[in-house]
Amino acid sequence: MDNTLFDLVGAKREACRCVVDYLGAGDPEALFLQFLRGVHGFENHANIRDYLEALGVYEQAAFEVCCRTYEDVKLKMVEAYPGVDETLRRLADAGVGLAVVTDAESFQARRRLDRSGLAGYFEVVVTPEVSGKRKPEPDSLIYALRRLDTAPGEAMMVGDSLVRDIAPGRQIGTTTAFAAYGDWRPNRPVEIEADIILRNFAELIGHVGIPGR
Repeated sequence: MDNTLFDLVGAKREACRCVVDYLGAGDPEALFLQFLRGVHGFENHANIRDYLEALGVYEQAAFEVCCRTYEDVKLKMVEAYPGVDETLRRLADAGVGLAVVTDAESFQARRRLDRSGLAGYFEVVVTPEVSGKRKPEPDSLIYALRRLDTAPGEAMMVGDSLVRDIAPGRQIGTTTAFAAYGDWRPNRPVEIEADIILRNFAELIGHVGIPGR
């Protein structure tokens, strides 16, 4: 979902910029990096609290405003990549079962899918609350396939992370399509190969046997 259907990292960076603008101090990139530490989780507001404390400006009222600003701006900036809506519509019209497998919490996933206008395309949305595990563990993918009544060999895993999406897809035997356009950490050395490399989401149509127009 995130960075495959839309640019969540870009949305988070803009949200961080707006928080710093509100504070009148700090560095947006430094705030964004707080979310990457693995201390509280990629979306946990405790990262904002830690940042305010490090700046020496923490106050409960200001913290609450920062959290609201962060969530409001992040959601507002969520917009489907070009070609995503049409591609999903063509896949759905062709009878291809579609599922989202994400590590976002359920309420965050639903908000973003609704905001991007893509929610109606997916029969199944699997989050850690549903499967009990996070990627790269394959449990969420397996759960999605069971709900779609589809064998791994008949499915394709499309994702922007070689480690968290492509590796578990390969592990359970799906075809894998790497959304290279959404990989915001392209310089990391990773020895994982995908079956398909996508330069944009619309290229997916050419790999699933649906005739072009």
